[in-house]
Amino acid sequence: MDIALIYLELFWTFFLIGLFGFGGGYGMLSLIQTKVVPAWMTTSQFTDIVAISQMTPGPIGINSATYCGYMACHNAGLGTSMSVLGSFVATFALVLPSLILMIIIAKLFIKYMNTPTVQSVFSGLRPAVVGLLAAATLLLCNSENFSTPKTDAWQFSISVALFVATFVGTKVYQVNPIKMIVMAGFAGLLLLY
Repeated sequence: MDIALIYLELFWTFFLIGLFGFGGGYGMLSLIQTKVVPAWMTTSQFTDIVAISQMTPGPIGINSATYCGYMACHNAGLGTSMSVLGSFVATFALVLPSLILMIIIAKLFIKYMNTPTVQSVFSGLRPAVVGLLAAATLLLCNSENFSTPKTDAWQFSISVALFVATFVGTKVYQVNPIKMIVMAGFAGLLLLY
């Protein structure tokens, strides 16, 4: 495959994701997965991307784009420096629509923010954002993350227990998500290693 074509495809794919990725990084995950699996990477590699993107500082959508750009070039047989360039292209393309739109919207929003039309648009976008977040959650509930009772009942049981404990810990007991990530990682190390 032509090297320039890889970068052009990366730019266009992540530009569109950035343009239509309402709901922030988690809302973008389902769009990213749809576009990059299996074209540039496997489901397992994408699952690793999500895990690493959540553990590293910064927005998950940008972290995912950075890693996807790297893996797409790496899996195409390009070297490390060309893969780093792929990371840059994907990240820049993901951020560019937001930059352009925010400059335009900032000027218009101040002028028209209290009009019924603008309020109606935001009322319509809210359910769409919730739907994108729900889709991202459901896409990550797969056998790579949870295993299956037939494949590995122990890993499946521990995965479901960690999922429930993390949900209850953050939602009910208001435990800091960073603490939950560290505790879940430690529990996974102890119970699944």
